[in-house]
Amino acid sequence: MPAQLPVGEPAPVDGSLPPEALTGLGSRPFGVYVHVPFCATRCGYCDFNTYTADELGSSASFGSWLAGLRAELELGARALAAGDRPVPAAQTVFVGGGTPSLLGARRLGAVLAAIRGSFGLSGAAEITTESNPESTSPEFFAGIREAGFTRVSLGMQSAAEHVLRVLDRRHTPGRAAAAVREAREAGFEHVNLDLIYGTPGESDDDLRASLDAVLATGVDHVSAYSLIVEDGTAMARKVRRGELPMPDDDVLADRYELIDGVLGGAGLGWYEVSNWARDDQARCHHNLGYWQGGDWWGAGPGAHSHVGGVRWWNVKHPARYAALLAEGKSPAAGRELLDAEDQRVERIMLELRLATGLPVEVLDESGRLAAKQAVADGLLRRDALTAGRCVLTDRGRLLADGVVQRLIA
Repeated sequence: MPAQLPVGEPAPVDGSLPPEALTGLGSRPFGVYVHVPFCATRCGYCDFNTYTADELGSSASFGSWLAGLRAELELGARALAAGDRPVPAAQTVFVGGGTPSLLGARRLGAVLAAIRGSFGLSGAAEITTESNPESTSPEFFAGIREAGFTRVSLGMQSAAEHVLRVLDRRHTPGRAAAAVREAREAGFEHVNLDLIYGTPGESDDDLRASLDAVLATGVDHVSAYSLIVEDGTAMARKVRRGELPMPDDDVLADRYELIDGVLGGAGLGWYEVSNWARDDQARCHHNLGYWQGGDWWGAGPGAHSHVGGVRWWNVKHPARYAALLAEGKSPAAGRELLDAEDQRVERIMLELRLATGLPVEVLDESGRLAAKQAVADGLLRRDALTAGRCVLTDRGRLLADGVVQRLIA
């Protein structure tokens, strides 16, 4: 089952935020994340907050979820309007899941209309939806493009059929490439493909073939994530029974270097440890808002939000989510107030992952000493540190979490 929610303090039932959290609202990036909790099947490696029709039964539906979503967006707009500034229009929207494409173009258009009616959208808003190749079509892409979506992220994972089987993915190896073509024909300039590397049974040649297939589509953005065996998943149970081996850290490092070399050689540069883009316009600016300390309202079951140093998270089950909103209550299950030190540490954790790096001034005295040692160890770039920034080297990217621990210890 999906991972447990954090433990925090109770959240106000009216969704209100502390006045200090609203200070500066609009001066930071502001986005809206929408969580779609529905999937046709559960992939063996997934621990996201998702549910199949069999798991939900009659307790929740697309209709009850959409009604709850509309109510939450209206609640969010009221909560943000309590400040002394106008509610900021969303600069980015990201519809994730789950499988948003299961909703179909009409319902996704309704989602976007609800956001436009509550928060509003900036004139140049980046509007992304995740989609699984097997639940898309030319008509689907044409419909969401007409509704106002500007970017599509497709879950390819691999071009090797046996790797897809291990991951319990339902699409055939060529379907993701066909979906990219259909999205392009519908007018989408920005299309991302997701890859997962390090799956048991995947070879270097399998990964090379996947990268060749990605590049052949002409997408302008690629996300690549190492396989993580999450507790409670079907894959974790297979590993525990000895049916599958655990991913090997050295193999994962070699595969990452292979991905970076191939994508970089094809003109897609890394801008975040797991993300490569053709140019600045191709980058996922919604995710950049997360990494650069922006504000976002996360709507939907299990969604997380952050505004002005306040973080909160919604109840997970779609039926409970819809029921609370039908009663006029916030669906938030809990929240935490981040103090200045919490925010400083999180800034280090997030900004260090970016190719632009982190200002040295964010570090305390011990962190600055650790940064100098990280340069000596080949983990941070010497030229960047001299210029006042901590920027990971190629080797440092492989050990990014460890570098963060050094800088905050």
